[in-house]
Amino acid sequence: MKQFNNFLILLIIINSGAFAQNSKRTTKKLYNPSDDAQVMIDQAVQQAASTGKHVFLQIGGNWCKWCILFDNKVQSNDTLRTVMEENYVVYHVNYSKENRNEEVLASLDYPQRFGFPVFVILDSHGNRIHTQNSVYLEEGEGHSAKKILGFLNDWSPGALDPENYIKK
Repeated sequence: MKQFNNFLILLIIINSGAFAQNSKRTTKKLYNPSDDAQVMIDQAVQQAASTGKHVFLQIGGNWCKWCILFDNKVQSNDTLRTVMEENYVVYHVNYSKENRNEEVLASLDYPQRFGFPVFVILDSHGNRIHTQNSVYLEEGEGHSAKKILGFLNDWSPGALDPENYIKK
């Protein structure tokens, strides 16, 4: 009986640790409702201009499971993380009951119409060049690394550089 009790205690401890890890994962705060999103986007555009990158806006909220899943996928995949870091300045635009950022989203032509997360790509001048419905990047119960990689590459600064299409 003592072995059984020890086993039970050990099982409870292991499960508590797993629960704590899962809680950390799901409570990650990507979005800050108190941000002035327009100021943050303007800063991202300035940084993109000085580094030759585009701006990647991920619009959603901390309440959004698919928003967290997308970020986890990109951050846990070395290839995706590298492509993102080399080509984009990333900002997470909050959409929640605390702050819907309605003016910012109106200026981006209402990307929330696609659901969340939704992605908007700005060039280094702040011009919107693409809005992406995330459903096209999904596969099964998550996102497809292959589809994300294609999307990131298709809208990278290099993909839109006319010099890459001039016959030499």
